[in-house]
Amino acid sequence: MKIQNIKLKNFRNYESLNINFDSNVNLIYGKNGTGKTNIVEAIYYLALTKSFRVNNDRLLMKKGSLSTTIEGSVITDLTTNYKICLNDKGKKTEIDGNKQDKISDYVSNINVVLFQPEDTKIISDAPSYRRRLLNIEISQLYKDYLLLLNAYDKVLKHRNSYLKELYINGNASRDYLNILTSKLIEFGLQINKYRQEFIDEINEYIGKIYKNIFGSGILSVKYVSDYNNKSKEDLLNKYQTLYQKEIILGKTLLGIHHDDLDFSLDGNKLKDWGSVGQIKNTVISFKLAEIIIIEKNKGEYPILILDDLFSELDKEKILNILKMLDNYVQTFITTTDIENIELSLFDKYKIFKVEYGKIREEENE
Repeated sequence: MKIQNIKLKNFRNYESLNINFDSNVNLIYGKNGTGKTNIVEAIYYLALTKSFRVNNDRLLMKKGSLSTTIEGSVITDLTTNYKICLNDKGKKTEIDGNKQDKISDYVSNINVVLFQPEDTKIISDAPSYRRRLLNIEISQLYKDYLLLLNAYDKVLKHRNSYLKELYINGNASRDYLNILTSKLIEFGLQINKYRQEFIDEINEYIGKIYKNIFGSGILSVKYVSDYNNKSKEDLLNKYQTLYQKEIILGKTLLGIHHDDLDFSLDGNKLKDWGSVGQIKNTVISFKLAEIIIIEKNKGEYPILILDDLFSELDKEKILNILKMLDNYVQTFITTTDIENIELSLFDKYKIFKVEYGKIREEENE
């Protein structure tokens, strides 16, 4: 999978941009704040309809504009044109000029794996950050996963509201709550299955990758969930035992919305005992394992974005990472200093210099 070009209109600090990419490596450099990360953010947004930097889509629109447009041509067996139009009323997606009625019909067509320095939060931050990681990556593989998530979240919201109603009105019927609980379990067990299978696949590769790049250490990931190895009957019984507590608190205490991941190195939890370097290396290994999984499941390598990675690692580790990347993996690298990058590592590449909303391709020496 390769992105051939991207066209931007009123995106971030770009009023208008039309740029063609190399099918192998694209090096994008410039000073901080000039707009180099905006380019890879646009690629990511074109794939997933969301930014990896902000939650508010309005911030993606150039100041003073009422809308923004992102278009790109992606090559697999065929060339497919993708387009997202964004304004204050929401976003519209198109594939080859055909409007997509649901985001779930659009997402999973373009696969992207991103590494940015902030991704160390995957290990150190709250469980919600790790669940977000799971949701983004699995939704790229399976279209119905996003539908299941939306269905689960909708039922969870209704169930929490009804728990509050039951607290206020003790005579209200529990029948509706039982229906909501049953639906929550139904959707939750399906999501649990997708997540467990994904982490099982990650564990097939992540340990070997870590050793190959960083020399030593046994790395593994554990999927932690209330729903692990539970039947619907088991969970119904558990919800029954929690009924009074849930009524008092007005929220659902059991479910896949509490899921988490435990990363362990040599038997020690990285969140508690990992050094900054070990955490960084773990995230890189996880991302590289994702590339293998996507190719295995989709038959195409994803697009790889390395945002400011070269400021984070020494040259030996970078060389080991690049050796693991197949030539078929289209890679985007952003950096503040092109001198830090050993260009001889790449067989084929393009260099782009970014200067405050303008970008130009440089000649390869």
